[in-house]
Amino acid sequence: MTPELPFALTLGAITFLLTAIWGGPFVEIMRRLRLGKQIRGTGPQTHMVKTGTPAIGGILIVIPVVLITLGLNLARLVQEELTGSSILLPLVVLLSYGFLGIIDDLEGIRGRHEQGEGISARAKFTAQVVLAVIAASIMAFVEGGFQNANGVFLPLYPDFIELPPLIWIVVAVFIIVGFSNAVNLTDGLDGLSGIITASAFVAYGVIADLQDQTFLVQFSFIMVGACFGFLWYNAHPAQMFMGDVGSLALGAALGTVGLMTGQWLLLPLIAIIPVAEVISVILQVSYFRISGGQRLFRMAPLHHHFEKLGWSETQVVQRFWLVGILAAMVGVALALLR
Repeated sequence: MTPELPFALTLGAITFLLTAIWGGPFVEIMRRLRLGKQIRGTGPQTHMVKTGTPAIGGILIVIPVVLITLGLNLARLVQEELTGSSILLPLVVLLSYGFLGIIDDLEGIRGRHEQGEGISARAKFTAQVVLAVIAASIMAFVEGGFQNANGVFLPLYPDFIELPPLIWIVVAVFIIVGFSNAVNLTDGLDGLSGIITASAFVAYGVIADLQDQTFLVQFSFIMVGACFGFLWYNAHPAQMFMGDVGSLALGAALGTVGLMTGQWLLLPLIAIIPVAEVISVILQVSYFRISGGQRLFRMAPLHHHFEKLGWSETQVVQRFWLVGILAAMVGVALALLR
């Protein structure tokens, strides 16, 4: 353990307190502005009672993370020995995907689309890819400051393996976009995406500490604190929803942190629940087309399947979190094996 870890844990606690304190007034502001969620009729009918719940709660995560991280590292940004881009990159990814998400959320709330749909899937995916290409290119071609952001660590193999820049960019884009959408699909039950991503950031905070990546340790635990502060208001029954402003940003930031540690091969394990949610959707759609209308799951994403089996919303969230935190523990253990 480095001396940085206790400080990072303290930052997480402070971030939680600050987020929780202004969360109450923020809920009231969203209610007065009528920023309520429209529930799609294609989902479980038990969720229709959630119609009108404030739907851009991810702002409660993004703003504290940005302000606290910038405040801590402002002096470092002007020091010649440190690369500003490496300090700012996870924040830029968080902000850019959050901005894309809030456009989608507001379009769904106040736009012309019905049933809570935002901007078109094609437009959103294109924007995600463009943003990911920019982030991946910075990691690939900006020299210095990106300790492990140009290759990969393999479990049980002692050496770091560098990748050619073009291959790295393809991999990085796939991970950033993939996990942005994976967390977005996970955001369907009260408290689910927040607790799952917080657990993943704890794991990567520990991994970054093992690599002496001071900024990533701080950033990861600040993210944990902000997620916990949001969960104070998102626990069942939720007073606010995360929305795309939170889920897209969290997934993209998690993918970026995984890439910057070089331990991105462990992401599918550490974030096993979002990965399972994506796989369930892919399998459901593929099987539906192949079988001529048959369904593999009672409903996709996966959390809705278990709801249809009779699990309560709270049971699904708690059991998924147990699986997620155990997977994260195994992921950290694998990161130690070299």
